[in-house]
Amino acid sequence: MKVDSNLKNVLTKDNFAVTAECGPPKGADPGIIQKKGDILKGYTDSVNVTDNQTGVVRLSSMAACAILRQGGLDPVLQMVTRDRNRIALQSDILGASALGIRNILCLSGDHQSFGNQQQAKGVFDIDSVQLIQTVRRMRDEGRIIGGEALWQTPSPIPSTTGSPA
Repeated sequence: MKVDSNLKNVLTKDNFAVTAECGPPKGADPGIIQKKGDILKGYTDSVNVTDNQTGVVRLSSMAACAILRQGGLDPVLQMVTRDRNRIALQSDILGASALGIRNILCLSGDHQSFGNQQQAKGVFDIDSVQLIQTVRRMRDEGRIIGGEALWQTPSPIPSTTGSPA
């Protein structure tokens, strides 16, 4: 599915992009995300949706992004490698593309010891740099990590953050 990204359009024109962060609720009420989206609409170029921030169980980033997209916003899907192996990550990349979610922020994620599931095991099958490479390979080459060709190529726009030491 080829969907335009407002964030990409703003950045391509060398404009300053205004983004906001939206933390999904600790529950399944879509109305909470809709209300947050209504507040942000008209003020941001894109909305960055966290993925179980601080290791706390919340509504999935993918679901929240789909809700915001239905409300006319351009979401950025956060994907953390802490909770998913390469199979799940690649599946989520395809799922995001099928839902028209173009922007993907690739992160390692906060350590689970900070959250409400401290006994959870971190997955870290691949790291955030490898996740960016995976997103690009799927988009540019139409192939998954193991080399197998996809039936249809997704069109994500990968990004990441840095933390200077």
